[in-house]
Parts: sequence; structure tokens; C-alpha cells
Amino acid sequence: MNGKAIGRVAAGALALAMLAGCAGERGGSAAVPASGGDAQPSVAAGGQGQEMFGTLPSPCGKGDAKGVTDQGVTDTSIAIGFGDDRGFPKAPGLSKEMGDAVSTMIKWCNAQGGINGRQIVGHQYDAAYMQSVTVMQKACKQDFMLVGEGFAMDDAAEQYRVACNLPVVAGYTVGPNAAMGPMKFEPVPYPVDYYNAAPLNLAAKTFPEFKDDVDLVMSDSPAVITGSNKIKAAMKELGISPKDCGVQLATQGDPSYVPFAEKFKSCGVKALWTSKTPDPAMFSLLEALDRVGVKPTMVFEATWYSQAVAKWNTNGQGDTIHAGLIFEPFENADKVPAVKEYLDLVNAEGGKTALLGMQATSAFLLWATAAKDCGSDLTRQCMVNTLSQVHDWTGGGLHAPTDPGANMPSDCTLMVKLTGSTYKQVAPATIGEFDCDKGNVLKTDPSTWGTKLNEDRIATTFLTPNVIKPQV
Repeated sequence: MNGKAIGRVAAGALALAMLAGCAGERGGSAAVPASGGDAQPSVAAGGQGQEMFGTLPSPCGKGDAKGVTDQGVTDTSIAIGFGDDRGFPKAPGLSKEMGDAVSTMIKWCNAQGGINGRQIVGHQYDAAYMQSVTVMQKACKQDFMLVGEGFAMDDAAEQYRVACNLPVVAGYTVGPNAAMGPMKFEPVPYPVDYYNAAPLNLAAKTFPEFKDDVDLVMSDSPAVITGSNKIKAAMKELGISPKDCGVQLATQGDPSYVPFAEKFKSCGVKALWTSKTPDPAMFSLLEALDRVGVKPTMVFEATWYSQAVAKWNTNGQGDTIHAGLIFEPFENADKVPAVKEYLDLVNAEGGKTALLGMQATSAFLLWATAAKDCGSDLTRQCMVNTLSQVHDWTGGGLHAPTDPGANMPSDCTLMVKLTGSTYKQVAPATIGEFDCDKGNVLKTDPSTWGTKLNEDRIATTFLTPNVIKPQV
């Protein structure tokens, strides 16, 4: 996945206009209820026998839904498409956790009876980075909807999706047209026109040095440049002044990283932020900083919450790394039933687990909840109508409250710190809580959007008069 994909997938942009859940207009926190015991497939309080996913009553179960109501829907089944880029030869297994999560959730749901009695038939796709158009053309011919997928080159396929009126509850989107497309919903939206500055705000509140002695690790990657420019603009609005030391890493690598470390040292940097993903260049820079005796507080994107980073940090050179997340970290599984449920279900199927997997899981649950509400009248129009009205969503507690129906970013975050090979939530202090503030959501400069939006905040690039619009 390219830098742009990872930057949008993970956290600098993490998701949406929170309504209920954030306690108070400012400075509130959204608590995820603590587990009352075993978080294996559980039953609701009161002994009603209701299957749960964390705090969410399962949308799956038996029923008597009938009718061939739309493409992919019969009396007995619902065909959905899902998938990832796992076959990309330069990064085999890329995003594998997304397909693994959705296939697991299909099995989990069908074991309960499907959706109102209709069994889910999953068509799994591998876009392999460069095959998103081929995948979309196949999905257009056979699927009711796409659910929980993530394709790095989704913008290339967007014109085909829009043309065939294929709604999607995406695991994530990357391209601006896909992120702002019609008939598109995400459990954790990353719109181009608003930005969740909660991680920056929380870092400034937690670390005094982050306000006046911080700088960004830049790169010559266009994606990182774009992301960094957005961060700089957000910092300016928040009263944070980067030192602009002039360090820019080369995408293809640099001969030595010690000069960069020395530059940060002479510049007086005490804190660092970067939109770069964990890669050999960044690891080399952090090792060089340690070598010259500089140990800045590092607050990075959510992609730095990673086993690859934990495995690299054998010498403790990353012990000042912090990452802002909108998802509950796996280390909170004993306190957050939904996280334990996700891990238990996917591990039982031998799948790969990661934050993107939880993102795909939340997407499936969002889709399934709307599909249940549509009952026998399971049409694309009903799904668009129903999903557009979902304004308070946590995936059963997998993440902070979000607003998929409005396609707005979150105003929440929590912070984890790496020590050795272990991550731990350090802010807010109470495990399972998020730091939320409506003021964290900032408007972005239209010059950074990468697409033109209409009055409904929908990308106009591939828009047709025939797209399915909410009728509510």
C-alpha cells in the first residue's frame, strides 16, 4: 500500500462527527463499557439469549425474509463482495486482515441464521493493488453491495462503481473520489474536507514540548508532502508552531541519517511528528537520533501501532513513540469485549489480526445492522436510506463513536505508548476511554481535497443523475 493509502487508512485521519458518546461539548471522553466477564459470543443482560458483539446486539439471526428484491438478493441468500490487496507481489499479504475479518464475520452471521433468514454468500476479491478495476467490474455484475473491502487504488475503480450503482460500506477508502463518492459509507470515515485533529490536541495537552519545540519528519513522497501540509495547517489552527528544521527524507533512502539527526539536535527539537509510515528509512532516522543523544517525544500516526515497530524496538530506541488511535488497542481486550470478540473469532479461523481487520469488522456489522432493518425489502435504495441515518456507531465498542451517515471525521482519540515491544494506553488514563472534543474537527483547504464536491459534499468527478440518493 502506498503512503497515501496508509495515511488515510490509519489514523492521522480517523473518523467523524461524533454525536452521542462524547461526554460534553468540550474535553469529554467516550467510555467503552468494561467487560462483565467472558467476551466470547455473549448474551445480553437479562438472560434474553440475544447474541452480542461487544455492546452491539447481533444483527444476524433466523427470519422469514422473502423476495428477489435486487441484484444479489434471493429468497434464501444475499451476495456481497469483499476483499483487499493481499496478492500485491511487492507486499504479499497486504491488508490480508481485512478479507480474513469479513470472511470470519460472514461465517459468524450465517451460523446464527444469516440476515433475517437469508444466508450471506461472500465473493472474495484480491485487487493486488493494480487490479481494482477488474475487481469492480466483476462486483458490478453479481454483488448486492461491497462490504468491508479496502483497495489502495480504489479511485481507479470508482467510475465503474458509480456507473453500476453499487453501494459500499467500505473498510476504508483511499482516493478522494472514493472517500467522497455517492452511495458510500464507512464505519470510520476519512473525508477530504474535514480533519480530526484530536491526536494533535491530545499531544499538546500531554506534552508541553509539543507546542513550541516540535517539528515534522518530511519526505519527498507526494503523499507524505500532502499529508504533512494538512498537519501543518491543523497545527497552525491549534497554536502549535513547528520549528521547520528542513529535514526531508528520500523515498528511495539516504546514504546516512546521522546528518538529519544532528540537524534536529542543533535545531532544538524536543518532539517529532510524522505522516511517514514505519519503514527502514524512519527506523534508521530513529537509530541515528539515539546515536547523537537526542530523545524527542515522538507522536506519530496510527500506523506506528504495529507489530513491525514493536519487533524493531529491541534496543528501546523507540521508547518515546506514541500513536493516536480511534480504535481500541488489542492490549485493551480484557476491558473491551468487542476487541476480545474480534480477536477470538478471527484467531479461531486462523486469520490475520490487525487494526484494519477491526475496521473491516465494524464495516460488516454496520452493513448487517442496516440490512436487518430493511427486512424483506432488502434493496439498495433501502440500504442507502438506512445507512444515511446512522449517526452514532462504535462497532460494538471496537472504536470511538462515529457518524457514518454524515461522512464526517471523529473528534476523538486515545494515545498509546511503546515501551520495548509492548504498547499501553497512556491517555486518557482510564483504559477504554477516548478524549473527545467537537473542536477537534477542522475544515481543510479545498486545494488539498483532490476532487470537487457538490453542495451535498459528494465528489462530482464520476457523478451521474442516476445514482441512488437517500430518500428520507
